[in-house]
Amino acid sequence: MSAEAAATMDIETLPSEPKPESNSLPPKPKFEPLKAHEMSDGRVQFRKVSVPPHRYSPLKKYWMDIYTPIYEQMKIDIRMNLKARKVELKTRSDTPDISNLQKCADFVQAFMLGFDVVDAIALLRMDELYVESFEIKDVKTLRGEHLSRAIGRLSGKGGKTKFAIENATKTRIVIADSKIHILGSFANIKIARDSLCSLILGSPAGKVYSKLRQVSARLAERF
Repeated sequence: MSAEAAATMDIETLPSEPKPESNSLPPKPKFEPLKAHEMSDGRVQFRKVSVPPHRYSPLKKYWMDIYTPIYEQMKIDIRMNLKARKVELKTRSDTPDISNLQKCADFVQAFMLGFDVVDAIALLRMDELYVESFEIKDVKTLRGEHLSRAIGRLSGKGGKTKFAIENATKTRIVIADSKIHILGSFANIKIARDSLCSLILGSPAGKVYSKLRQVSARLAERF
């Protein structure tokens, strides 16, 4: 065979198969997200909230308003145990998130402390909300008429002072005798608590209002 014939001869090449790389990893497995009852090994989780005597009538009146969002939206079972005087909550097989149980317990607890249902229900909707409680004696030891006057300063005429603090700090405040409960975000609770402490210590309402205006203006600039 001549050199010219060899030059004109077509050479057919087969595509070589790619060799599997020694370092390649198998594909990642895809797992379905665990349900609430599967996270706790199928065990049902409970929460119990005590009902104080003076909250029986409001609980009976607003029971359906409390029951509906907990049972239908949060998928948590709820019942009133009349013998133990507690509201009992437990997870179900279709509860989407294990944290729903604690949110519902916080919601019921807030109602027992004296908050309205429309205010307390925000605990189910938002994550960054808390309830903080303290007593007047934690700030200053007051007795007799001095204590009564301090409670009067906190509320103001017709609740005016309390409403002003609530609106300026975007919180909700319950004054139950010498106990004070504040519902709101962490930063807002701090501002409301500072204002209430100033009133307990004897600051006039006008001075507290002016300080609140400054703080509210700073908060508006920040967000």
